Amino acid sequence: MSALCNKIGLVTGAGQGIGRAIALSFAREGAKVVVADFNEEMGQQTVELITKAGGTASFIYGDISKEDTVKTTVDFVLTTYGRLDIACNSAAVSRGSGPIHEYERSIFDQTLEMCLTNTWLCMKYEIAAMLKNGGGAIVNISSNASLRGQAFNTAYATAKGGVNILTKSAAAEYGSKGIRINAVSPGVILTPGLEQYFEEQPDKAEGLRKKSVMNRLGAPEEIADAVSFLSSDRASFITGQILSVDGGGSVR
Repeated sequence: MSALCNKIGLVTGAGQGIGRAIALSFAREGAKVVVADFNEEMGQQTVELITKAGGTASFIYGDISKEDTVKTTVDFVLTTYGRLDIACNSAAVSRGSGPIHEYERSIFDQTLEMCLTNTWLCMKYEIAAMLKNGGGAIVNISSNASLRGQAFNTAYATAKGGVNILTKSAAAEYGSKGIRINAVSPGVILTPGLEQYFEEQPDKAEGLRKKSVMNRLGAPEEIADAVSFLSSDRASFITGQILSVDGGGSVR
C-alpha cells in the first residue's frame, strides 16, 4: 500500500521546484493534493502533472503570507475534500542578500514575512483543521542556511532558523493531540532557480557541488521523498525533528 493512501494533503509553494516535487510525491504515494501558489500558471501545471499521472489534485491561488489567504486556502481544502491530514509548508521567498550594515529594513521584514511568518500562519490554520480530525502531520521546509548561519544571507538564514524553533515548539505543544510536526532542511538542490544561477554564473557550480560530501547536488525529488516519509505513518514516532537532506553538507 502507498505510504499516503487516502490522505488529504496541502502543499504551499507547489508551483515549481521543491514544492512541486513534494506535491507530486504526495500524489504518487496516494494522497489527494491541494496545490497552493501565487503563480497560477505554474500551480495549474503541477495539478496537470498530477492528474495526467492518475492522481487527484486541485489548485488554489494566493499569497500565503497574508492571513486571510491562508484561512481561505485551508477552508478550500476542507470544503473540497472534507478534512486535512498532511501539510507541507514549502513556500518561501528571499527578498535579497548583502552585508547587514547596508541591508534595508523593508527587505529584512519582507523576507521574514515570506519565509517565517507565512509558515506560522499556515500552521495556525492547518493545526486547527487537524485538531477537528483527530490529528495529522505537518512538515516545514527549512534550509541548511539556518544550521550554521550564512554570511550575506542573514535575513533568510534568520527566518529559517525561526522555522526550526517554530517546528520544535509546535511539536511539543501538539504531540499529545495527535499532530506530528517536523522540518526538512535541504542542502544545495538543483531547482530551476539554481539552474538559472548556474547559467548566469557557471564558475559557482563546482563550489556548490563540493558543499556536499557526496560531491553532487541534490534533486528536488530527494527532498520530496523525505517529506513524504515524515508525513506518513512510517514516521509515527518522529516529531520535533529537523532532518537535513543535504548529501552530508552539514557535517563537512
